[in-house]
Amino acid sequence: MTEFDTASQDAATLETAPTRYIEGGGIRFAYRHLGPSTGTALVLLQHFSGNIDAWDPAVVNALAADRPVIVFDNAGVGRSTGQTPDNIAAMARDAVAFIKLLGLSEVDLLGFSLGGCVAQQIAAEHGRLVRKLILVGTAPKGGEEHLLTVLQDAFSQSEAPDVRLPLFFTKSSASRSAGLAFLKRAKVRKEDRDTDNGGAVTDPQAKALITWCATPDPEHAILRAIRQPALVVSGSHDTMLPADNAYAMFKALSNAQLVLYPDSGHGALFQYHELFVSHVRTFLEA
Repeated sequence: MTEFDTASQDAATLETAPTRYIEGGGIRFAYRHLGPSTGTALVLLQHFSGNIDAWDPAVVNALAADRPVIVFDNAGVGRSTGQTPDNIAAMARDAVAFIKLLGLSEVDLLGFSLGGCVAQQIAAEHGRLVRKLILVGTAPKGGEEHLLTVLQDAFSQSEAPDVRLPLFFTKSSASRSAGLAFLKRAKVRKEDRDTDNGGAVTDPQAKALITWCATPDPEHAILRAIRQPALVVSGSHDTMLPADNAYAMFKALSNAQLVLYPDSGHGALFQYHELFVSHVRTFLEA
């Protein structure tokens, strides 16, 4: 059991929790702590271009109902200082530095998209630090990605109220409706919202993700180095990092479970937020 040196955030939500800061190694990390002050913390690693307030409150708040949850900006992202690296290995080093600054000796990791690549790197290199691993909408090293093509298509859809609607959800009425509900939830916080740092973040992040997927790893060295229990999650129609990646990871990992959600895209965890939280809780508590 780990006890944080901050006051309990039991009643706080992603929309109301104060943004805190912790500094080390020349980087000032921005983060929010939700949930109890004791227990194994679940650390969330965010997607390409995302910051703290890009998470879905319905996911984060529900997960924090019975466990500590930490959402943070890695180096250079949002309100964290430093420079955003252009490779996964450096992003993983920065994330581990942040976790250690919090005084945490064991955590669970939930990595979404780009964050899932970072989570794989951390779990492979720091077996004692990571207890369990949740990989959502992500890809193994050498996996399949269509980042630039999908981004170009999404930004061409000028009628969309937010680029995340075509990026994260399918064209079906059910998925689109879920996407609009997600966008509404994600915009509830008005005060002390996180910041978007534009190309200074997205350019190196895009290079990191594309390079990760373009680097062959035929023996799945990273995945085979991961001995922790893993939950692999994907949407059936993820156009950015296709579901074939999830099945490849499931087969290569030594102790993995696989969940595929129907009629869903890259944001399957937001479309099926209640079901996703239930699956995560079952996995973490087993």
